Amino acid sequence: MKDRFSRLNQYRSMWVLVFFDLPTETRKERKAATRFRKNLLDDGFGMFQFSIYTRFCPSRENAEVHIKRTQRALPKKGKICIMQITDKQFGMMQLYHGQEETVAEQPVQQLELF
Repeated sequence: MKDRFSRLNQYRSMWVLVFFDLPTETRKERKAATRFRKNLLDDGFGMFQFSIYTRFCPSRENAEVHIKRTQRALPKKGKICIMQITDKQFGMMQLYHGQEETVAEQPVQQLELF
């Protein structure tokens, strides 16, 4: 029975990915880019690559909350892409470090309080 629910959970839980390319030519632009990255970290995102941050969300509704927070923190300049995928899709990602395949980190089990 537990396997059935964990399997279904992979389709309900989501990953939010934020991709960005922000200008850093001036001091003001660097400050805006740093503030944007800090907002992502403060909201529970982790750095996947320098310009790609990810966050695990237990549901679509929770993912929407974090997407709206990210939208409110968008800098005036730069290109930003916000994508959400299921945990199942995220788990099918193939990761390589050089030519060696690596194992993706599993999300930490979170306690939900209602």
